[in-house]
Amino acid sequence: MGFSTDNLKGFTLALLSSGFIGASFIIKKKGLRKAAAASGVRAGVGGYAYLWEPLWWTGMITMIVGEVANFVAYAFAPAVLVTPLGALSIIVSAVLAHFILKEKLHALGILGCIMCIVGSVVIVIHAPQERAITSVQQIWQMATQTAFLLYVASVIVIVFVLIFHFAPLYGSSNVLIFTAICSLMGSLSVMSVKALGTSLKLTFEGQQYFSLQYNFDGRLLSVYVLPHGLLVSYDIL
Repeated sequence: MGFSTDNLKGFTLALLSSGFIGASFIIKKKGLRKAAAASGVRAGVGGYAYLWEPLWWTGMITMIVGEVANFVAYAFAPAVLVTPLGALSIIVSAVLAHFILKEKLHALGILGCIMCIVGSVVIVIHAPQERAITSVQQIWQMATQTAFLLYVASVIVIVFVLIFHFAPLYGSSNVLIFTAICSLMGSLSVMSVKALGTSLKLTFEGQQYFSLQYNFDGRLLSVYVLPHGLLVSYDIL
């Protein structure tokens, strides 16, 4: 995959996002520990003292900054480039936890980090070229294709079955149940974020944002969402 200027911006934002998100987990955990030590009640058993802990809020703000950077990255770079880089936040968390929280990183943890890096590199290097999107109308046409709608419906059905049938029975003993739920819903959220980010980018660049036309018994309703306002026309054919 060739690196254009937009791809480089997205790549850089995705890396920064992983750094911020990975560090946020460590900061929040230190805040939780500090709050539990001061109040004597852990958050896991109903304690809320962490809500008054500045260190916990610092971690939360750090995570928000990382998520915003990740959202913007999707507007510039292909999802197939941005999404794998999110795995690097796991490595940042693992390394910081080892040195800051004194949580020993065992051999399997190190192997997992190496596999994350190798997997991300392989996907980024061999990712297929993404078709350039030049208008939101194009996004709408792709989102309303039969194949995509069937995929969305299938994901929703499978997720509901996993949540309401398999999770109560096997969720506590099999991590794959919740992994599958997160992965399936993540596939939809990634595409949604990519579409929204691209739409905002096109709008800020001054291109037409969206247009739809409906025919009601010989009356044509046209809706145009433009960069500087909304235009609605109602014509009799």
